[in-house]
Amino acid sequence: MDIKSKEERSRNMSAIRSGDTKPEMLVRRYLHARGFRYGLHNRKLPGSPDIVLRKYKTVIFINGCFWHGHEGCKYYRLPKSNIEFWQKKITRNKERDVFEVSVLEAKGWKVLTVWECELRTIAQREDTLTRLVQDIKGGSNNIGYTQEEQIHIAAEPEAEYGRDSGNILKQLY
Repeated sequence: MDIKSKEERSRNMSAIRSGDTKPEMLVRRYLHARGFRYGLHNRKLPGSPDIVLRKYKTVIFINGCFWHGHEGCKYYRLPKSNIEFWQKKITRNKERDVFEVSVLEAKGWKVLTVWECELRTIAQREDTLTRLVQDIKGGSNNIGYTQEEQIHIAAEPEAEYGRDSGNILKQLY
């Protein structure tokens, strides 16, 4: 049994934001300041991830500890009223999260999750966001090439300058 009237509960629930939350904005600003460009809430992908980094084939979910049932977190506690409803709701959310992650991974996406509690203190936030950037870049297409080798990778051979440079252009076309 709920301790609030139906109208009060409706007003409370309608005030809860699902997008542009403080944790989401912290992550977005951090990534943008480091040169990452991303899409938001792509509805074509399962779960409509909060951040989509196509260049890195990576999606990021920024989960609230309560809504997604973050086990072992001090911010995840079931309400004392209407317990059965909340247990079912959060269990459904967790099952949906697992399903969506598996579908995304099967499609070749790297899936990263940032929990709200990981952004609470400045020290936690810095550690979490630094690790997040490392995880994103960990799947770079440049793996295996040294910095010097990357500079020389080109779509065509290096042109020789001098008397015979015209012959090389003729060979290319």
